Amino acid sequence: MSTQQHPPGRPQPAREPALNTGLRRDLENRHIQMIALGGAIGTGLFYGSATSARIAGPAVLLTYAIGGLAIFFIMRALGEMSWHTPVSGAFSYYATKNWGRFPGFFSGWNYWFNYIFVSMAELSVVGIYVNFWFPQIAPGVTAAVFLVLITLINLVNVKAYGEFEFWFAIIKVVAIIAMIVLGLAIMAGFGPRPATGVSNLWSHGGFLPNGLWGMLSALVVVMFAFGGVELIGTTAGEAADPRTTIPKAINQVVYRILIFYIGALFVIFALVPWNQLDDEHSPFVLIFDNLGIPAAAGILNLVVLTAAVSAYNSGLYSNGRMLYSLALRGDAPRFLARLNRSGAPYVGVLVSSAVTALAVVLVFLMPGKVFAVLVPVALMAGILNWSMILITQMLFRRRIGPQAVAQLGFRMPFYPYSNYIVLAFLGFVVFVMTTQESSRFTPLYGLAWVGVVAAGYAIRARRGGEPHDQVDEGAQAGHGLPD
Repeated sequence: MSTQQHPPGRPQPAREPALNTGLRRDLENRHIQMIALGGAIGTGLFYGSATSARIAGPAVLLTYAIGGLAIFFIMRALGEMSWHTPVSGAFSYYATKNWGRFPGFFSGWNYWFNYIFVSMAELSVVGIYVNFWFPQIAPGVTAAVFLVLITLINLVNVKAYGEFEFWFAIIKVVAIIAMIVLGLAIMAGFGPRPATGVSNLWSHGGFLPNGLWGMLSALVVVMFAFGGVELIGTTAGEAADPRTTIPKAINQVVYRILIFYIGALFVIFALVPWNQLDDEHSPFVLIFDNLGIPAAAGILNLVVLTAAVSAYNSGLYSNGRMLYSLALRGDAPRFLARLNRSGAPYVGVLVSSAVTALAVVLVFLMPGKVFAVLVPVALMAGILNWSMILITQMLFRRRIGPQAVAQLGFRMPFYPYSNYIVLAFLGFVVFVMTTQESSRFTPLYGLAWVGVVAAGYAIRARRGGEPHDQVDEGAQAGHGLPD
């Protein structure tokens, strides 16, 4: 077992729970924030925003605001538990500890399943961006190249991964800010054309061209776009000072995502009529192409490509850690807990990457259609994850009792009413899915997936008995809060 050395002056993290044996606490606050941003600011914004705009029109700005508020409460629920017990594979461990064996088993595997589909969705569109420069290259070839590249990056130590994702996310953040500033300048008349103003927000059928239901119908694509911020919970096991970095990252990331999403989309809808957006190009590239700024369009295309690769990178990182966590607790084959010399769970990464490679096959078989097929499935798994976080947090509070709750340094606002309201909202999103052609049967697929995991749990229990929780003793000994 390797021993982590901490430089003088840096706050010493609490002793790691047994679950984190072998993983290294090398992720700083800046890494954690950018990993979460890298997962959430990706294809859902740069590519999926065209789809949501066609459904809701400019009113999709309100849809993003509503979805962002729900995500804020979900993250605060997760953050409360992560502050109390910062471990890798947070979702699965918290569900096991506070809810029971099967919820923990299901939570871990569902999270992995969710990010497999998210990763596939991100990977499916990289070829579209590359075709902006090289239309002769098949999208499937591009997807295969990036699959191999990102897999190799995830096999290095977590510090190097954190740095890589930090700079990838920085590119996206700087580009979005620059695009917002440039777009505002064009609206004000500082560009190559006369001032455009913001009349496009209501000049093509009104702000609500498809009515209130149109605005709500966009929730399917919008909520998919927000998926990824919960990556913060997975980084807790490798955070240098989790009780400081996790709360700070949760509060700041949610605010920044809302600013980036709503600010960027406001500029898009002000510059380009919402009914001119299409699925063949990123709206971010299209607005500058239409305005006669080809250099900016090329730069933005590079940025949206970086965004998709970054989001896929975050997903693969998360999947490798989740399989590692499941394996250590007996909920997955033991070989998935193997680490390389750099402390990376290389077997979990390789297995996740191999499954994600299905996206490459799909891109070859049905180019241009894969993203729309994968989004509802990924969202359904995401809704199950988010619902379990909210329910688990309520059970967590009940388990630790009022005295321990009073000692928490990071709490869920408006508990428990916020939990119930957000759960009802997530239920409404599922209902919306049943009203749309592309996702009508997705909730049934979700039920089938629950059955598959239940069967896997039954087989696991029959062959190996109840999985042994290797975390309890270390978690309670290492963090000093009463249970």
